[in-house]
Amino acid sequence: MLLQVRDIHTYYGLSHILFGVSLEVDKGECVCLVGRNGAGKTTTLKSIIGLAPPKRGVVAWRGQPINGRAPHWIAQQGIGFVPEERAIFPNLTVWENLDVARKPSTTGEVRWTVERIYDLFPRLKERSNQLGGTLSGGEQQMLTIARTLMGNPELVLLDEPSEGLAPLIVELIGELVAQIKAEGMTILLSEQNLRFALRLSERAYIIDDGKIQFSGTTQELQNNPELVEKYLAVH
Repeated sequence: MLLQVRDIHTYYGLSHILFGVSLEVDKGECVCLVGRNGAGKTTTLKSIIGLAPPKRGVVAWRGQPINGRAPHWIAQQGIGFVPEERAIFPNLTVWENLDVARKPSTTGEVRWTVERIYDLFPRLKERSNQLGGTLSGGEQQMLTIARTLMGNPELVLLDEPSEGLAPLIVELIGELVAQIKAEGMTILLSEQNLRFALRLSERAYIIDDGKIQFSGTTQELQNNPELVEKYLAVH
């Protein structure tokens, strides 16, 4: 198993946010973590990457505990994080945003280059010399994903990639993620948009109030409308 999260409890100050969250992702899978806004999705990803270290429980990468290590150390082990807030460098060009993130994989292999990124994201190629801050929201999302790939990770933590985007752009981002998955990339996808998440994933977890409420295949989730209504419908 590539990634295992076992019974983690994460706090922001005195606020207890995650209550015994457990999940796992194997090599080549796309697994989604779905839930309403504030359910604990982003905190789970930040717990894995070290931005919100759990107080209890274990985050294991290739069988070795990594919780308590610095985010940059965790990233160097082969985990890439695409944050919801995108956090591109607005005063750097598209090319410079990609170039600054360039590094080989943990094995020294370079699967993702600027040229390969431009093949996958032709819109970024068109805007190669444009400042990141002048891109549209959808283009910034593409750039954030592309910049993470430039680090040649083995696993990508993808946090709410459809958030705040127009439906047509959401479809385009979905197609791009599907292509990355087809390249063999392992993905843990955090999403509110159930349709978007299920289209890309083989397995799903539902999180609500900081607890995992469902674990199973996406087909099992689709076959359980009562569960979807209880934990994912917007009331």
